[in-house]
Amino acid sequence: MGIIKANLFMTLDGVYQAPGGREEDPEGAFDFGGWQAPVSDDESAASIVAEISRMDALLLGRKTYDIFASYWPHQAGDIADMLNRVPKFVVSGSLTEPGWAGTTVLRDPAAAGRLRDQYGQVHMFGSGVLIRSLLAAGTLDRLHLWLYPVTLGQGKHLFASVTVPSTFRLAEPVRSFPMGAVSLVYEPAGGVVTQEMAAT
Repeated sequence: MGIIKANLFMTLDGVYQAPGGREEDPEGAFDFGGWQAPVSDDESAASIVAEISRMDALLLGRKTYDIFASYWPHQAGDIADMLNRVPKFVVSGSLTEPGWAGTTVLRDPAAAGRLRDQYGQVHMFGSGVLIRSLLAAGTLDRLHLWLYPVTLGQGKHLFASVTVPSTFRLAEPVRSFPMGAVSLVYEPAGGVVTQEMAAT
């Protein structure tokens, strides 16, 4: 069985909205589209490219799919080639005719979970709503956060009030990059256990 791995670029205060550009996702009058590039470097960029190269299929929520589908089919280079080549899946209850070649529409998150039976590594980018749905359903196997040294004070947060209380464990070694970003890969490890801290 394969894995579903979510990759998310996130600020220190938990915002994942529009890391790539001002027009990427201005929803909610978001003022900081394009916050990722000024705190990126060659090493972190190479890490992202390496992550993309590992995927056998791409899974996206509808909002992120629309962003990707309007951009990547018109680009050239290694990242564009990889994204355009792999099978793509979008979870949507309303999309009927996806415009990005190689795309299949899935009607619910449960169908997304079954992709692990077909592919070794199914990767997600962005798609915070879908990430939360898969976490709640127990079908997200890895959560890869690129955490950047920026706080924004506004924007979409992955861990909102609907988050299921959960524990995670590190699944890969922590990596840090010259501009201060950190790569953290977690896997779900069950529910939350509480206890009193002991004095030492």
